[in-house]
This record gives sequence, C-alpha cells and structure tokens, in this order.
Amino acid sequence: MKTEHLVRIATTLERALEYLRPCAPDETLYDLFRNAAIKSFELGLETGGKSLRRALKEYLGAARTVDALSFNDVLRQALKFQILTPDETERWLQYRSNRNSTAHDYGEHFANETLRLLPTFASDLRALAERLDDR
Repeated sequence: MKTEHLVRIATTLERALEYLRPCAPDETLYDLFRNAAIKSFELGLETGGKSLRRALKEYLGAARTVDALSFNDVLRQALKFQILTPDETERWLQYRSNRNSTAHDYGEHFANETLRLLPTFASDLRALAERLDDR
C-alpha cells in the first residue's frame, strides 16, 4: 500500500511543531505554525482513516462492509486484525474525539490542548505508514 502521503503529512506536522517551539504565543508566526500543525493533524487523521479502510478491505473482503463502518469501528477492526496495537487504538480514538471537538471549538485553549497530542500523533502516523508498508 502506498503510504508516502502519510509520511509527508507526519513530516509537515513535525516541522510545524519544530518551528512553533521558539515562537512567543503573541507572535503571528506562532499562530501560523500552530494552525499549520492543527491542519496537518486533521489531514493526517483523515488520510490515516482512509488508509486503514483500504487495508481492512483485504481482511473483510466486502468493500461495502468497510465503507459502512464508522471511523471508531474502523479503528476497532484495525485492532482486531493487528494493524494497530491496543495502545495505538486508544490514542487514535482520543485523536478522533479531539478532532470532532475542533469542528465546534477553535478557541485558543482548545488549540493549545490539541498541540499536546501532536508529537505522539506524528509518531503514530509514521508507525501506521510503516505497518501498512510492511503488509
């Protein structure tokens, strides 16, 4: 399975976080890199979910069955077929929960809360890409 896009998203996210670190919260560059990191997170979550759906079609056979799964059910099926570990599955469920909240709250507190998840998310995204490459 092609996973270059997942790796590129993880790299973009890591770079945004790297450039964000030295910025003061009242700087425009802080907002720019924070927003880039959060958008990379959103894109990575969406792309990771689509990649898991493609992988699950090999196990479940019927594309319609996989297409009908909710995002959280996709994660649970990925655990069942050992595409994700139990710890990764819990984190991906947390990422999804956080993402669902971003649709309703783009406040500063929420953005900063999301930032705390992002270094681990980038690692999990790279791990997913590697695991899917190995299949």
